[in-house]
Order: sequence, then structure tokens, then C-alpha cells
Amino acid sequence: MIPSAYQPPWFLRNGHAQTVYPVLRRRLPEVRYERERLELPDGDFLDLDWSRASGRNVVIVSHGLEGSSQRDYVKGMVRTFNRRGWDAVAWNFRGCSGEPNRLLRFSHSGASDDLRQVVEAVARHGYERVGLVGFSIGGNLTLKLLGELGERAPQWLVGGVAVSVPCDLKSSAEVMASRENRPYMERFLVDLHQKISAKQARFPEALDDAHYGALKTFRDFDDRYTAPLHGFRDAEDYWARSSSRFFLEPIRCPALLLNAADDPFLSPECFPEAIAARHEWLHLEVPAHGGHVGFVGNGLRPDEYYSERRAWEFLSGETGGNGATTHTPPPVAEGTEKLQG
Repeated sequence: MIPSAYQPPWFLRNGHAQTVYPVLRRRLPEVRYERERLELPDGDFLDLDWSRASGRNVVIVSHGLEGSSQRDYVKGMVRTFNRRGWDAVAWNFRGCSGEPNRLLRFSHSGASDDLRQVVEAVARHGYERVGLVGFSIGGNLTLKLLGELGERAPQWLVGGVAVSVPCDLKSSAEVMASRENRPYMERFLVDLHQKISAKQARFPEALDDAHYGALKTFRDFDDRYTAPLHGFRDAEDYWARSSSRFFLEPIRCPALLLNAADDPFLSPECFPEAIAARHEWLHLEVPAHGGHVGFVGNGLRPDEYYSERRAWEFLSGETGGNGATTHTPPPVAEGTEKLQG
């Protein structure tokens, strides 16, 4: 358990305000990306957007549900690492890069196999250190992958930072079904409907959006679409097999989970205090404020959000005795073996 130094601006001491404010008010200068298309063994692809600073270290940034590399919270994280000499790769989940993916499969909260392939591809560039940062379900993927790797995590993988993570998908889905979260839920369902409609046009025999308006919750959506399309029995099976909460114990490289106590999307089960208290590698930081993917900037550099600066500090080992760099990783050779785990 890590005491948090985050102090929000005086007018943002409410979880909903912190959640909405960055969406409505934050505007960052465009990050200059170079796109790389990663072809996958199953015939699909992932689009990786690179922002290079001629660094020897690189951070891989995973966005949230129906996000992309173009979201301001992603660009803010990329800019923070670039400013400090790190290259950055913001990867787009399947179907989130502006071009439909080829297969019926789409992105979901348990797709750590896609993140694994991104890490393998980036590592082949020969960086000394590779760090991971994920937001919301991207954070879930980050923690899940670290747990799957366990003791086989390579030395050059210096750690991961997960921000605003629904690490228990079932209880978080129940929180999202509450009356106070209805506006968020409706927005997510509208965005997901667009994806389903686009896929239905290409796979009419496999998808049907008739009566889509009857879907009101993540349980409804996951039962009808996510689970059957990705090999899960139902929403309960999908949540049980995809929640990073069940992959925390095996983590064997430094990991920081940054969840705000006032995050309106998270349940008590998303704050694994008992696990972190006895875990050598997992660090849990719970600021009183921050909302969901908020942590709006304050202090010396208000243009940088707390989560951005905190992620860099942790992965670079710049602050605290629990920094991520407990060793000096050797350079990664070309043709790096695939991650095992």
C-alpha cells in the first residue's frame, strides 16, 4: 500500500467531476505518431502508433473501452514519457484504430494475448527497458498479462502501471448498472452498437442487432455478444476468466495499481488491499480523489496529470523505495524469443 501525494484542484473533489472534466475540457497538442501495422498469426492486425524520442527505453500504452491512441489521456501519457526521453507506443485494440478489423473477434477485457504480441514486437527493437501503462480495461490487460507471465517475465520488462482498473469485472459491471451511472452506461452502449452494426454488415450470418435497444447493462451486452463471440459460456464465465483480480498473486515484476477511492465505475472488490499488503511486487495506491481516468493536474505542471507523472516515476524508479527498476536490464537482442507464461 503506497500513500498517495495526489491533491486535486479545489473544484474537482468529486469523482464524477474528475471523470467528466478531462473529456470536456482537456485538449492536447497533437502527438506526432508513426503507424506500424502488426500482422497477427490469426490473420487479423493491430495498429501501433509510435511516438519516438530517440530513447533507449519505451513505454507501451493501452487505452480503455472503445478508446484509441487518439484519446487525450493516451496522448498525455505518451507526451509525459517523450518529454523524459522515452519512446512510446500507443496500440489500438482490434477495431479501434479507425479501420475495422478483419475477423469477427473484437476487443474485450481479457484479450491479454493481443498485448503480449505487441510487447514481443516492440521488444525486438532492442530497447533496454520496456514498461507498460494501461487505462481502465487496458489496465486490466496489463495486470492480467503480468500475472500470466509470472516468474517468466523477462528482465527487460521493468514493470507495469494500471490506472482506474475494474479488476473485478463482475462487481464493476454491477456498479455500472446503477442508476447514478446510467449516463455512462448509455454512452458505452451507443459506442458498442456502432461496432456491432459495422461488424453485422460484414458478418450478417453471425451478428444481429435486432432489439439492441433492449440492452441496458454490460451483463446484457456481454451475454449477447462478448461471451459467445470469444469462446466464453456467458457473461459470468467471461468476467471470471478475464478479471485481472484473479491474476495478481503470480505477478513477479513491479506493478502499480492506481485506483481513486471516488472512482464511480469501481466496486470495493477493485481495491485488492489484502493482496497488495502481502505482495512483494504489487503496489496499490488509492488517492481519495481522481475519478475514472481523471487525476487532473495541479501544482508545478498542471498540464501533466498526476497519473502520467506517477507512471513515469514508477517505471523509471525515480521516487520511493518501491520503484520499478531494481536491476539494470541488458539490451534486448534482435529476434527476442517470445514471452513465455
